Amino acid sequence: MDGEELDRAVNACQDLIAQRFPGGGERGAAAMLLADGTILTGTAPDAVNPAVEVCHEIEPSAGAFRPNQKIIASVCLHRDETGRVLVLRPCGVCRERLAVHGPDVLVGVTAPEDPAQVVWKRLRDVLPDYWMTVFSQEVSGRRR
Repeated sequence: MDGEELDRAVNACQDLIAQRFPGGGERGAAAMLLADGTILTGTAPDAVNPAVEVCHEIEPSAGAFRPNQKIIASVCLHRDETGRVLVLRPCGVCRERLAVHGPDVLVGVTAPEDPAQVVWKRLRDVLPDYWMTVFSQEVSGRRR
């Protein structure tokens, strides 16, 4: 995988935020690069009850599952109230969802000096003490 494919994922994520939420304001989206080169995007739908809200990654994750495609990279972005687009590191739940695709899935995290700059790291590097590593066959052999 090359940097151009990863840039396409970041751009697709930024484009979704701009197109779906053109009026500005705080909004976000996620993009996932699949093994076949497809990029899937998603955003969190609004809900009256915050307890039923879901993250931006749900839609592209489910979209990859449907055709049995492996996710090879994932990024989540958030446009703040000033219009700056920030990188959101994957939360624990999203890391669990990505883990079934293997420890080499790339995830977008923030650069130490700039929260708007995407740095790509392998899932194994952001989750070095992952609980399933004691079952190494389980992590790499999950059904896809």
